[in-house]
Amino acid sequence: MKLVFLGPPGAGKGTISRMVSERLGIPQISTGDIFRTAVKEKTELGLKVQAILAAGGLVPDELTIAIVKDRLSWPDAQRSYILDGFPRTIAQAEALAGFSSLDAAVDFEVKDELILFRLTGRRVCKVCGAIYHVVTKPPKVEGMCDLCGGELYIRNDDKEETVKARLNAYHEETEPLIGWYGNRSLLLTIDGSPDAETVYNAFISEIGRFLRK
Repeated sequence: MKLVFLGPPGAGKGTISRMVSERLGIPQISTGDIFRTAVKEKTELGLKVQAILAAGGLVPDELTIAIVKDRLSWPDAQRSYILDGFPRTIAQAEALAGFSSLDAAVDFEVKDELILFRLTGRRVCKVCGAIYHVVTKPPKVEGMCDLCGGELYIRNDDKEETVKARLNAYHEETEPLIGWYGNRSLLLTIDGSPDAETVYNAFISEIGRFLRK
């Protein structure tokens, strides 16, 4: 299966793609992970990305597309992959169509209100990175990690004003991909609002039917 996962930030597409990758052995390819690893390891790509981000810029399409094209040329991605975080725009989707043919674009549909609830309630441990939620997965002691006792904090990405800005960017730039893939009979829509296991099971059930059409 060659798949693109779509959906707003906080829709759970990263979680579901990891579950699919671990259970079915399909490579999960996240441009965000590629960039973060490159920056951390101070590779040539990492230094380029770091300089762009430090100047307040966005990683240009040409660079992102080149990275994805290179990654999809690796032996493990010849028959199957999940792209998480790419494409983000129709220009990127058109570029991807030029060097790889998809089986489906899977849109995990979640309303903005639920996204805000999920992300603004998230708390992360400063020490071990464990993730909690003030309502759905609270720590035993408020503000303290159950696993290591580290302090919990709100990531900048999870602050309400940031989440709203990310959602606006998604609606403007990425949501048009739903229509673009729909017009090409490649779109599968999954309800992303239940828990991860329920969403995963729905995906497995629906993707099988979709690919047999």
